[in-house]
Amino acid sequence: MNTRLLDDNITSQVRDAFASLEQPVKVLFFGSQEGCQYCGDTQQLLEEVTALSEKLTLETYDLQQDAETAAQYGVDKAPGIVIAADEGGEVLDYGIRYAGIPSGHEFSSLITDLIQVSRRDSGLSEATRQFLANLTEPVHMMVFVTPTCPYCPRAVVLAHQMAMESPLVHAEMVEAMEFPELSSRFGVSGVPQTTINMGKGTVVGAVPEGHLVQELQNALAR
Repeated sequence: MNTRLLDDNITSQVRDAFASLEQPVKVLFFGSQEGCQYCGDTQQLLEEVTALSEKLTLETYDLQQDAETAAQYGVDKAPGIVIAADEGGEVLDYGIRYAGIPSGHEFSSLITDLIQVSRRDSGLSEATRQFLANLTEPVHMMVFVTPTCPYCPRAVVLAHQMAMESPLVHAEMVEAMEFPELSSRFGVSGVPQTTINMGKGTVVGAVPEGHLVQELQNALAR
């Protein structure tokens, strides 16, 4: 029997937070047998979290063995997580992704996302919703984080809110130390760093909603 990752205190807090869950949420986990240091812990973490509410269900896949499903969701890194709405067994994919274990401060991002998706409402301002409604081309954001960064969850949750609001937005938390090649490629020297459309835009720090919208506009104009 594995030692639990969540102690009684955290478990109690999460269970209390999940009292506000409204609609069912599906969590898809993609692991790998090929050199994935944190896959076991990530799967266990998700099992413990989703067990705390009947409104949460977890599906587990292997990146290689279930390559077709991974491709369907655009997951190419392990551990990988998709958080989606569960509409009567049908998966409504908002484009919310995690690459790496959501541990440390990022655990709060995971819990916030689950609650947000259960409400089926991004919680964004009307101005931001209008901007996203008028998008005509895809936006891909990678938010580089570390578990010890206290400001990173704000950046992750904001990107995920935008993904939830628009079918053209795809937003992925990337744990910088688990994916050093990606961090190096995009010049990550501090976190959080949000990389827009594979480097067309870069935002360093946890910025307000309006600031990120401006950076997205700038990146799309390039």
